[in-house]
Amino acid sequence: MADVTVPVTTTAAPADPNVGWVRRFLRATEIDPRLIGMVVALVLIWIVFHILSAWRLSPPGTFNWWSGVFLRPRNLWIMSVQTASIAVMATGMVLVIVTRNIDLSVGSILGFVGMLMAVTQVQILPQYLGFGHPLTWIIAVAVGVVAGALIGGLHGFLIAFVGIPSFIVTLGGLMVWRGAAWWITSGRTVAPMDSTYKLLGGGPAGALGANLTWLIGIAACVLVVGGLALARQRKVRFNLPRRPLWAETLVGAVVCAVIVGFVLLVNNYPWPPIIARNYAQANNIPIPEGGLFIAHGIAIPVLIALGVALVMTFIARRTRFGRYVFAIGGNPEAAELSGINTRWVTMKVFMLMGALVGIASTIATARLDSATNAAGTLDELYTIAAAVIGGTSLGGGVGTIAGAVLGAVLMQSLQSGMVLMGLETPLQQMVVGVVLVLAVALDTIYRRRARA
Repeated sequence: MADVTVPVTTTAAPADPNVGWVRRFLRATEIDPRLIGMVVALVLIWIVFHILSAWRLSPPGTFNWWSGVFLRPRNLWIMSVQTASIAVMATGMVLVIVTRNIDLSVGSILGFVGMLMAVTQVQILPQYLGFGHPLTWIIAVAVGVVAGALIGGLHGFLIAFVGIPSFIVTLGGLMVWRGAAWWITSGRTVAPMDSTYKLLGGGPAGALGANLTWLIGIAACVLVVGGLALARQRKVRFNLPRRPLWAETLVGAVVCAVIVGFVLLVNNYPWPPIIARNYAQANNIPIPEGGLFIAHGIAIPVLIALGVALVMTFIARRTRFGRYVFAIGGNPEAAELSGINTRWVTMKVFMLMGALVGIASTIATARLDSATNAAGTLDELYTIAAAVIGGTSLGGGVGTIAGAVLGAVLMQSLQSGMVLMGLETPLQQMVVGVVLVLAVALDTIYRRRARA
């Protein structure tokens, strides 16, 4: 019998008059409605906090929108740096939760690994390499990432091969590694860090400047447009369904507009006048009458977080390991029966989580120029909240890296806004708790309606 090939149609189905234009738009652009909801919520939070800060700073009986500080480049730039470490850990927490596990120890591991890196570069390496050696920061970072991966591997082994629930293992890790961080130096703060290492935490010297930031922004737009074009060409070659051309163009234009807007934002935040003046005098640069404007550009920790997010997105969506992770989260029994080594995959997920904690700890300790026993306290809650708010289901099998990064930005926006409003720490924690419960409730309602 001759083989019969049935061509796959790519023509759009006629518009259903019973389906609203919003659903038709979402279907055409293939955008997750929860992602749009998060963006809308984030924009509303920014506007509300800007209005509140303007009202707080305006003279009594008046209101001046321009006196608000939340939407100023300075606050948003600082907020992006503060978000970086949580965003890095949230990308790993997505895979942990997708496999129906949890990691309560990431904050304590961050503190312990940060102390290890600090002791390595402040007390150990100077004895062999001297102070200011160019390899100091590289060795310190390698120590942190490897230590984090080993700790994650230990947790993963206990969970996957011994059979101890992840909640118990990581709850024990929360206490063990917090105590170990204190034990290393008997609770003493270790500082200052290596001068090159400190650049990984941001600041005027830890940013790329205007020109390099523009080059990165342009390159990112080219990659976005090229990626969309290649994906569309591949779908055409294999006769697969694809977005309408207008939807493809709209998605590319919106992403590029966001990239350009971010570049303009970070380039509009100048160095502090004193630092700019000292830099000009040290390099024989004439200072204009109105002062010297030197743009920060994108901060190195933000660039690290974006790079980690891209790599983690590739791992989650384009690799066999990523497919195995989501298969295990969707149905562990079926995944094991299909030949997936679920135990080994689970262990690798926790090793990856530990390595990402090492990167996050690098950012956190470099930004503070010190390692303290309290570093990373409550970061596990913010990391889990960022992943869950970003659409990762606690039931497993569902989650996105982009959503987790947006969730981290949303969490930091809430915290920064509450600090500007002068709210005390207990009230801030109450608000974060309420937001987390609401996010889980909305996700539960959404999934219930989707199954109906």
